[in-house]
Amino acid sequence: MPGRGPALIGRHGERAALDRLLAGARSGQGQVLVLRGEAGIGKTALLEYAHTQAPGFRVARAAGVESEQVLAYAGLHQLCAPFFDRLDRLPEPQRDALATAFGLSAGPRPTRFLVGLAVLTLLADVAEDQPLLCLVDDAQWLDRMSALVLAFAARRLLAERIAVVFAVREPGHEPDLAGLPDLPVGGLGEAESEALLASVLKGPVDRRVRARIVAETHGNPLALLELPRAWTADGPADGFARPGTLPLAGRIEECFVRQLDPLPADTRRLLLIAAAEPLGDATLLWAAAGKLGLGADPAAAAEATGLIEFGRRIRFRHPLVRSAVYRSAPAPDRQDVHRALADVTDPDLDPDRRAWHRGQATVSPDEDVAADLERSAGRARARGGLVAAAAFLEQAALLTPEPARRAHRELAAAAVTRDAGALEAALGLLDSAAAGPPDAERAAQAEHLRGQIAFDRRRGGDAARLLLRAAERLTPLDANRARETYLEGLAAALWAGADREELVAVAEATRAAPPAPVPPRAVDLVLDALATRLTDGYRAAAPLLSDAVAAVHALDVGTEDTGRLLWLLGNRAGGMIATEAADFAAARAFATRQVQLARDAGALVQLQFALNFLGVNEVLAGELTAAAASAEEDRVIAGATGNAPVGYAAVLLAAFRGREAPAAELFEDTARDASARGQLRLVNFAGYGRAVLYNGLGRHDAALAAAREVFEHDVVGFPGLVTAELAEAASRTGDEELLRTAAARSADRASAIPTAEALGLDARVRALGSTGSDADRLYRESIACFDRTPLRVDLARGHLLYGEWLRREGRRVDARAQLHTAHEQLSAMGAEAFADRARRELQATGETARKRTVETAGELTAQEFQIARLAGEGYSNPEIGTRLFLSPRTVEWHLRKIFSKLGISSRRQLRDVVLAGAGA
Repeated sequence: MPGRGPALIGRHGERAALDRLLAGARSGQGQVLVLRGEAGIGKTALLEYAHTQAPGFRVARAAGVESEQVLAYAGLHQLCAPFFDRLDRLPEPQRDALATAFGLSAGPRPTRFLVGLAVLTLLADVAEDQPLLCLVDDAQWLDRMSALVLAFAARRLLAERIAVVFAVREPGHEPDLAGLPDLPVGGLGEAESEALLASVLKGPVDRRVRARIVAETHGNPLALLELPRAWTADGPADGFARPGTLPLAGRIEECFVRQLDPLPADTRRLLLIAAAEPLGDATLLWAAAGKLGLGADPAAAAEATGLIEFGRRIRFRHPLVRSAVYRSAPAPDRQDVHRALADVTDPDLDPDRRAWHRGQATVSPDEDVAADLERSAGRARARGGLVAAAAFLEQAALLTPEPARRAHRELAAAAVTRDAGALEAALGLLDSAAAGPPDAERAAQAEHLRGQIAFDRRRGGDAARLLLRAAERLTPLDANRARETYLEGLAAALWAGADREELVAVAEATRAAPPAPVPPRAVDLVLDALATRLTDGYRAAAPLLSDAVAAVHALDVGTEDTGRLLWLLGNRAGGMIATEAADFAAARAFATRQVQLARDAGALVQLQFALNFLGVNEVLAGELTAAAASAEEDRVIAGATGNAPVGYAAVLLAAFRGREAPAAELFEDTARDASARGQLRLVNFAGYGRAVLYNGLGRHDAALAAAREVFEHDVVGFPGLVTAELAEAASRTGDEELLRTAAARSADRASAIPTAEALGLDARVRALGSTGSDADRLYRESIACFDRTPLRVDLARGHLLYGEWLRREGRRVDARAQLHTAHEQLSAMGAEAFADRARRELQATGETARKRTVETAGELTAQEFQIARLAGEGYSNPEIGTRLFLSPRTVEWHLRKIFSKLGISSRRQLRDVVLAGAGA
């Protein structure tokens, strides 16, 4: 505790590091440092040093408490509570998220990322007035949500006058702080250890004994201060290393236990109340003491030991004192204390802490206590505290007397644990639930959850099998849920990239699904369309595909469950059938809607998929700059969440930009990683990207090999596009048989669903295999069709292919017109390889075309470009910060760099400069 014990001895390197950290924060450079070391090594003393060296700073503090880990956002509440008067200054979504997380108001369940952004914005707002120092002790005992949120905010400190210092005990590494700058804190040197030891030794001590103490404590300051107190008449070896003795932290704790032994029983009981009450709330402590018949007298004896300090807040000298008091107490005493604390905790103001104390006080099953814990789980989940909700539910299950209800609660705990990302723990809870009494509905729900966990773990094949079994179990219980689960299983198999036979088998299994309700829902139409496509072929599925696209298009955002709507709109369902039906206008509409819904809901994993779905459609529309922004946001979210980028938009963007070396490296890395994760659909998409790249570069043999491999898989969702790449490569390499095969598939699809996109692709494929007037007519027909679609890249490529054919036919004047159009359109898009191909063809006709280069915008980093683009579109700094998980001050700092790089002075100039420089 501050002010107690000897002054800080040594630690010159550590103090210098903290001095540099404070200086950086003063100058407007956000700082973070994690102090790592064993118990008692002096981390808390270094936090106190930082505090004393921070005049002019506002200081906020928090400390993890082992017994409080189950309470969501408890540690974060400590840090932020002094700033609650500033909540109204936050952007509304952030303000609502933080207020909900802290239980200050009711609202939709916030994601930890929105809460993290709110905390970052709140702290940055405080630091606008004066520099801010945040000190977090015992971070290894923070509740999980607090640890995640604080780490999230700390990683985004850049241009704020904020310094954050964490102290973490090791061993017992805190994984959520991994990757942050850290400073290992070791033992004191020999001379410093002797100086500290001399400050507590009473009377002369033999030099050899003194040397042994220093050696055996390894320079641990707390050991040097506390272990000599445990000496007995047996000599100074007592309390130090012997064969088979406890680790150093355990020996220090044992030392504290020995200091407790002589205390009166009432004094030990009072200390136990303080150890069991993590808030250090004096009012609660004395109320509980009264319940147990303790007066004020025991406090004097307790405080005389120096182990505890009573005041408005109760503070132990060291966290090991708290654990020594708690662990050394008999179990019945601990239960009595928790029961008393539950009785004096206000059920209206702090129902969750009361429920937790009741749970700790209860040994035998008790439905009333279990129900109380279950209600706390519901409140924790509503605040976004999924880890806390899972812990409450698990404890509720342990105290549930009735076996069926216990299994139900274990299943609920498993579902919440899966939502929290603890997949192995969720599977363990599912095993426990399976041991309950037989129950068909619970078994079906458990199988469904196992399938979803398998999909989360990127085991698409396992997920498909589990989900199909779950659907079979659900069939007699809930026909609608069964059909939804069949669609999940089919989608899992498609995303896993299962081979043709396996996909057909999965699709056949869905035929066991109950009939669709009348009228059918969008999910029913999507299921029937995809199953028919796989079992009976494209022509048989065509009318179903069109009906499914229309049904998804008509979904009402106001009445549909957001999660289901996101899934149906996305590229795993609605997007897949829209592309399969060659309706790219619908696909773009679905993608745009999905992005907005995911953004509004804070569903970041769904947002990653939505951004990639949108990014792919932006590439096909020739909006490569917009697609780059979508791909960058996918990368930013991946960095924030710890997930891998989804990667589809980045793959297609690289393919059309046509820079061979980086694109080839990206394709290779993507295919390798996706294959390792069981995402063979992404492997095939990388193959499609490779075909586009090499067709653009004129390396048609390589394009043919890549396109042929994907073409033979008949990948649902983008076969029309792959067919066009295959046909172009086959026509240039002279593979007439393969060109005829591509033409047959293209014609089949265009006649089944004659959209402008399908007709345009089919006319192009047939033109590539035709001659004379037929080829001329088909090229012009293809261009006319694409002119009515969003596929602007294909329109430009149509002009390129037609111009190349005209040049080979000797019609140079006509060729120049087409090639000039192609060159201008492709250059403006940033499709560099295809634009170069058009430029070379123009040169062959005797014309010249200037090769456009990316200039000013190319000097920006990916993050700077994204910020410049959003600012140019009129977004405010707080809005940009919300989108990119940055504070407004950091956005402003980036904008100053952007203005300098681009040679501009205002936001009004950004849009034209950035878009023109990027060639968009």
